[in-house]
Amino acid sequence: MNAGAHKQGQNHIAIDIGASSGRVVCGTLQEPEGTLSLTEIHRFSNGFSEKNGNLYWDVDYLFAEIVKGLQKAKSKGIEHCTVGIDTWAVDYVLLDQKGTRIHEVFSYRDSRTDGAVQSVHRNISTESVYQKTGIQVLPINTLYQLFVHDQADLEAAHSILLVPDYLYYRLTGRRISEVTNASTTGLLNLQTRDYDTDLLALLGLSKEQFPPLTEPGERIGGLTDDLVARGDLPDCEFIAVATHDTASAVLGVPASSDKWGFLSSGTWSLIGVERASAITSPEAMERNYTNEWGAFGSFRFLKNIMGMWLIQKVREEYGGQYSFGELVELAEQEIPFRSIIYCNDERFMNPSNMISEIQSYCAEVGQLVPKTPGEIARCVFDSLALSYYFYVQDLQLLTGEKWERLHIVGGGANNGLLCQIAADLLEMEIYAGPTESTALGNVVMQMISVGTVTDIKEAREIIFRSFDVTIYIPQEMDSSLKTAALAEFARLQVV
Repeated sequence: MNAGAHKQGQNHIAIDIGASSGRVVCGTLQEPEGTLSLTEIHRFSNGFSEKNGNLYWDVDYLFAEIVKGLQKAKSKGIEHCTVGIDTWAVDYVLLDQKGTRIHEVFSYRDSRTDGAVQSVHRNISTESVYQKTGIQVLPINTLYQLFVHDQADLEAAHSILLVPDYLYYRLTGRRISEVTNASTTGLLNLQTRDYDTDLLALLGLSKEQFPPLTEPGERIGGLTDDLVARGDLPDCEFIAVATHDTASAVLGVPASSDKWGFLSSGTWSLIGVERASAITSPEAMERNYTNEWGAFGSFRFLKNIMGMWLIQKVREEYGGQYSFGELVELAEQEIPFRSIIYCNDERFMNPSNMISEIQSYCAEVGQLVPKTPGEIARCVFDSLALSYYFYVQDLQLLTGEKWERLHIVGGGANNGLLCQIAADLLEMEIYAGPTESTALGNVVMQMISVGTVTDIKEAREIIFRSFDVTIYIPQEMDSSLKTAALAEFARLQVV
């Protein structure tokens, strides 16, 4: 389909909610050049809070902010639109027969799953679960969260919905289990492409408690009668997009070749490759790589890395006196690789003080302890870049595929220092941008669903010509410095 054949001017609203913020944006295909514009309509903060010793999300607040964003869309003259929702993964909502929440919504950073992995695998082996699901072992997985959830709550649950599915339900009245997010639960069987009966039995659950699996692109319906009656919202048609934000972010990667990897860089860094089939080899299991389902029958073979969460917490603990850009500038002035942490150490999941945790870690492993904001930030960025290096080597080995470039999308694409360090370590070109890839993936999935564009190949071509992408060319790095840094990071992975 050429640009002139596109359905111009349709409004496609993406509701994109991450762990720290949410946004409501409108995507429209512009003529005559066939470029995609993205306009932010509403932005809001997000985060979990502590109550009686547990960490919870406020999903009523999220719903209210979505409605507020749709109100703003109507006030800006958007009378008709399609709408898609994406959020983070793994966290769930329990509903009774009437659709009322049974319990508040736990955050995956809650400590209640401490020890849950070991408890589950006393009942069923890690190898068996990995062969069934292809999903990495992480305490945050829904499998482990449900295992420790109060059994009475689970028995009372008529429906179990992940967060974006619940928000669709609040807006449309329809209950779904969208597959890209459902796969992250660790409960979907790769062979049957349905909920695994053995794992459900282990949890004391039935398949009927989960709504039907729904593929990205399915048209869900309009607003509930109550919301329509308000009169201040657009005429909305909701479409199931890739509701896991990483799945949408990968759809928003402006890739044109076959030999590329992706790094979705936000609160989490997710580094991997898009594939037509899962990899469940013993080596993939041993290295704890995951096979998350994507749109169009694809899989995201990837590794989770503790990402910008590290620097988000550091900035917060400095009282917000430094912007992220200022922390990058301070880090640029520091000597590289003097202090390195293993980013995926569980101690960094939700420490009481991230700065102190980083300093304690460096002291314990015999490194120079970073003290200034610049030294702390440099430690984080160097450590993340080293993580990328090691996991890219793993990914290429496990897939047998050599990459030509790494696409970094999401907020981390704005960090020029981190992108350049990664390019230098990997000796590989880094294509950085767009930062709003998740919202873009959400929007183009809607466009494909309604026929605005033909397929994901065409959608990625549109994204590439519509948004800035910065290319970082590898620069020669001091070989002894690089060798020492890689050796130290390798040591930390086994400490």
